[in-house]
Amino acid sequence: MLTDYIAAAMRKAKYEILEDDGSYYSEIPGIQGVYANHETLEGCRSQLQSVLEGWIILGLQFNDPFPEVDGIIIEVMQTPKSEAV
Repeated sequence: MLTDYIAAAMRKAKYEILEDDGSYYSEIPGIQGVYANHETLEGCRSQLQSVLEGWIILGLQFNDPFPEVDGIIIEVMQTPKSEAV
């Protein structure tokens, strides 16, 4: 499921070449704060996926809601913490 979510999000990524330095900028619409900038397109794509993965890990740590991407939803199930003995 997680691999599918990442793949679906990456398919939605938008890329552009920045006029000032010719580098590539990318972001994923609907996923706030996930963007990348690199001198090559492949580097930008790789960096964007890395940022997305970090964003997911952080969201899991804080139990943040995740936006649906192409019908894929990441749902975090709350498990009760066991008490220390």
